[in-house]
Amino acid sequence: MRRATFVLSAAFLIAPLSILAQTYPTKPIRMIAPFPPGGTTDVVCRIIAQQLTDGLGRQIIVDNRPGASGTIGHELAARSAPDGYTLLLTAKAALIVNPLLYKRLSYDPRKDFAPISLVASAGPVLVVHPSVPAKSVQELISLAKAKPGQLNFGSGGKGTTSHIIGEVFKAITGTNMVHVPYKGGILAVTDLVAGHIQLSFSDMVPAVPQIKADRLRALAVTTPRRSPTIPDIPTMAEAGIAEPFPQQWWAVAAPKGTPAPIIERVNAVITQMAERPDVKERFADLGVFPAHTTPERMRELIRIEAPEMAKYLKIAGVEPE
Repeated sequence: MRRATFVLSAAFLIAPLSILAQTYPTKPIRMIAPFPPGGTTDVVCRIIAQQLTDGLGRQIIVDNRPGASGTIGHELAARSAPDGYTLLLTAKAALIVNPLLYKRLSYDPRKDFAPISLVASAGPVLVVHPSVPAKSVQELISLAKAKPGQLNFGSGGKGTTSHIIGEVFKAITGTNMVHVPYKGGILAVTDLVAGHIQLSFSDMVPAVPQIKADRLRALAVTTPRRSPTIPDIPTMAEAGIAEPFPQQWWAVAAPKGTPAPIIERVNAVITQMAERPDVKERFADLGVFPAHTTPERMRELIRIEAPEMAKYLKIAGVEPE
């Protein structure tokens, strides 16, 4: 009798979840992009939003909430209702690096979100303003050593991959360059094109169009292999720096407590999206590679990559504040 009662109770609990999976979504969904329009996070977010719109049958509305190395957008997402109608395009820097950089965060990157899937990965490219008299990485190192503290490198903000790579580069090469943080990588590239700063370890998305238009000069990519988008640009290893650099990834998450059937539904659409030739081609044009994982794998990556990023921060001499 007890077994029968338990089975009936379980059935009543499962039934609403099954119905939820079948009916979701019933209205438009907001996807928060925690960095400015035009940057990599924004562009990737809009590609993902269109694919989810097609796959889920409801419009995904991108909501840009830049500032504080992504913490403003993440705080908004963390405080949103866990009903599946708020999603977040997050990144490795926000989920893994920010907890290492800030002693106090208004949200817990590991506890306040429900991971869904990785969606893309990439590595920055070292670009300089055309007025900089360095045509290679080694020439840039020599220039920086000859002018300590006189070269400024811009990034998308403290703790972003572009910032960390810049600090690691300084530590490896023994150079002294000044970090200039912006509210997003696109803003750093805009100032670089204008000549207000001298260089940046930029995301591919804002940098590639400027490289192809000869408004910026690319010296090296930080990925292990050359980028198919700019195949003539050497890797850092080819340029004489053998030490590996941290890479970047982007992922979709939801507020903690979002029902599992919704997580599974969105994950399934992302899995299909990653295999679409048109998506692969569009990402390749941006210098970004599509990706997908299970929610469990994404959670595992957050756990295992934290010590690695802590090591990079230590090498770079970046202290939490």
